[in-house]
Amino acid sequence: MASITSPRSPVTAGDVVRIASGNFLEMYDFMVFGYFAAAIGAAFFPTGDAASALLKSLATFGAGFLMRPLGALVLGAFTDRHGRRAGLLLTLALMSVGIVTLTVTPSYATIGVLAPILVLGGRLIQGFSAGAELGNVSVYLAEIAPPGRTGFYVSWQSASQQVAVVVAALVGVALAGVLGPAQLAAWGWRVPLALGCLLVPLLFVLRRHLRESDAFAQRPPPADLAAIARQLWQARAIVLAGLGLVLMTTVSFYMITAYTPTFGKLLHLPEQANLWVTAGVGASNLLWLPTMGALSDRIGRKPILIACTLLMLLTAYPAMAWLTAAPSVARLIAVELWLSALYASYNSAMVVYLTEIVPAAVRASGFSLAYSLATAVGGFTPFVVTWLIGVTGNRAIPGVWLSVAALLSLWAIFATRHSHEGGTP
Repeated sequence: MASITSPRSPVTAGDVVRIASGNFLEMYDFMVFGYFAAAIGAAFFPTGDAASALLKSLATFGAGFLMRPLGALVLGAFTDRHGRRAGLLLTLALMSVGIVTLTVTPSYATIGVLAPILVLGGRLIQGFSAGAELGNVSVYLAEIAPPGRTGFYVSWQSASQQVAVVVAALVGVALAGVLGPAQLAAWGWRVPLALGCLLVPLLFVLRRHLRESDAFAQRPPPADLAAIARQLWQARAIVLAGLGLVLMTTVSFYMITAYTPTFGKLLHLPEQANLWVTAGVGASNLLWLPTMGALSDRIGRKPILIACTLLMLLTAYPAMAWLTAAPSVARLIAVELWLSALYASYNSAMVVYLTEIVPAAVRASGFSLAYSLATAVGGFTPFVVTWLIGVTGNRAIPGVWLSVAALLSLWAIFATRHSHEGGTP
């Protein structure tokens, strides 16, 4: 498949690292929040009821996703108008506000109701920035990729997130080994967030040296925001289909990463083992993403997308039922690695597919809006499945949630027309 543009100079591994570095920070912070949701809930939402505090914490985790569509519109339009580099620097700045806020805000016991308000505000700011971060990174990588390797290069956007999953899980394992449960609940959960804050200056240095992509530099002068909004409206059918395409990615990703430690607790499995499983999932994702991204360059995107959604439909609930019938760490590993293979294979083809079907004039804003709308649903996966388990008493019900997402994504695949299928445009 031809790339969206030919780069003016060879793309290096350093270029990819600089581009995806902020994406790493965003996912690292979200993963830490998900891993320590119970402790964060106890710190900021004390109710006397652990289950209620957990739900409030997970709702706050999900609230950031509600801001993503707005961030996609505002910041995505900024990127389409002022350039990929400017957009990546802006989203990183806003993202930093979110992680610092959660790290330094005192607990409810110290400052009362102001604590959850500040935490929620920080999550909303971070959600706003995240609405365009992933889209900016994906579009930038697509625009600088060498001819015929777009799928492979764009896959490193998601791969950077998997590195964050692994790092966050390993930090959690280390803390659990050094600190007792009381220390983790009292202050230990702030340590991985503080480590993320220390990365912020380095990430700014890395991104400052990015060059603008040729695809953007060679375009006509950027349109104003009103023109971008009109073009987005004209492309609304593609954005809606893009929302459907992304649903399986967001639902399955947050199911097998952020929710795994919480789900493991519900199955009464050891806490450290749950974090090790999550680290294994991140490593599995990291293996599958570039491999299947490269395969999509050879055989096309749709064969991979269709195969993965059908397999998710057929196996998600049976796999969850098998796991919950006799919970064990071995079964949890087996199920999570299977879901990881489906998620990562699908996502590797889906992300580049979405960059290719969105019109060039609104590529960053259109991609970001579609992705953010889907994430506003998928990001609530930990909350939704926890609630569904509580209502139904069926611990395998997350498999139904996965199947619904896969069905909607399958519809979106057939609803879109794609002019780049495999080796030729």
